[in-house]
Amino acid sequence: MDIKEIKSASLSEKYYKVKHSSGLTIYVYPKDGYNSTYAIFGTKYGSINNTFKVDGGEIVKVPDGIAHYLEHKLFESEDGDAFSRYAKTGANANAYTSFDKTCYLFSCTDNFEESLEILLDFVQSPYFTKETVAKEQGIIGQEIKMYDDSPAWRVMFNMLMNMYKTHPVRIDIAGTVESIAEITPEYLYTCYNTYYNLNNMVLCVAGNVELDTVLNIADRMLKKSQYHEIENIFEEEPDGVLAPYVEQKLPVGLPLFNLGFKEKAGEKRVDEKTLAYSEILLFLIASSTSVLYRKMMDENLINASFSYEFFEGEGFLGTIFSGESRDPEKVSDTIKQYIDELKVKGIDSEEFEIAKRATYGDAISAMNSTDHIANILTDFDFSDRELYTYIDAIANATIEDITERLSTMFDTEKTTLSVIKND
Repeated sequence: MDIKEIKSASLSEKYYKVKHSSGLTIYVYPKDGYNSTYAIFGTKYGSINNTFKVDGGEIVKVPDGIAHYLEHKLFESEDGDAFSRYAKTGANANAYTSFDKTCYLFSCTDNFEESLEILLDFVQSPYFTKETVAKEQGIIGQEIKMYDDSPAWRVMFNMLMNMYKTHPVRIDIAGTVESIAEITPEYLYTCYNTYYNLNNMVLCVAGNVELDTVLNIADRMLKKSQYHEIENIFEEEPDGVLAPYVEQKLPVGLPLFNLGFKEKAGEKRVDEKTLAYSEILLFLIASSTSVLYRKMMDENLINASFSYEFFEGEGFLGTIFSGESRDPEKVSDTIKQYIDELKVKGIDSEEFEIAKRATYGDAISAMNSTDHIANILTDFDFSDRELYTYIDAIANATIEDITERLSTMFDTEKTTLSVIKND
């Protein structure tokens, strides 16, 4: 077992990274004076991982939505479900599936050891039968139909479907009613045995916790896994977007919009510096203190719902601006025009300093949140990034760094505007 202590000089804090003998990577981030603890047990497996091969073998193609389906099914066992077990410890448990990971989590103020044992037990104990799989198809089918009627959900996926031509990020995380009807226990076990290998997973614990406590439980509960090489297969994604505009009619008060800027993704996810520079630049361009934001508010183009996101994962990369507007196309034109002008005139040094300080302040204040710590450690492990390196990258960013990032981050010719209007 390999244990590394990782320290931050600027924060006067530290955490531990452990490569456990089972194959699992474990992070423990003790927070002095905290009463609560937050734990995540995650696998590098999400909705985009529907085509793969293991150890150079044959290509396996599985139905869309199976990662989300598997998340639902893992809570069940022959003896009941994990939620009823958590009810006895008082922990607050949940799970989620995203494009590139599936995570099981809990938070608690008492009975941490018992709650962690439950987490490590049920995630390592799959139980799938034809009867239970068939039962879940109806439940998830209703969930899919609910999302189909959700304006906020549809405006995002309509954008992704028109921004990406081949990458499975364009497919709804839950799949379709038709695709989940194809799911069988055999498919579930194939995906489980591939991606729920401990070498492909991570355990992150933050808060009122000690390293030895976590490792003692891990030693008892973890089942040693043999490493396998997993190759996720994606068709080559063209540079351009499929369509620059898409519109759908649904009941909304004001039209909703998502404006996506597509950027060419590399073979790996972006590093700590690229992430830091992107977030500083986005704050400079679109935060509530920015020139662009004030201009659009003064012209009554947006309201307080306006937001932005740096959107990246394996094989996809971009930026999304979203919100409500009476004139989404004018918002899109205004944002693109502002970015093109910024590239020509350059970044104002005072605006850069404000954005840098604010982004650094947000990163530091987020370290007071145990759920943020556990979630970012999970995501950073899966993307080969290190937390303190990222925070230092924000602190050390220069206006030249941000200017260079501006030149590659936004191509106003590669955008998709998705709009939901009242029917």
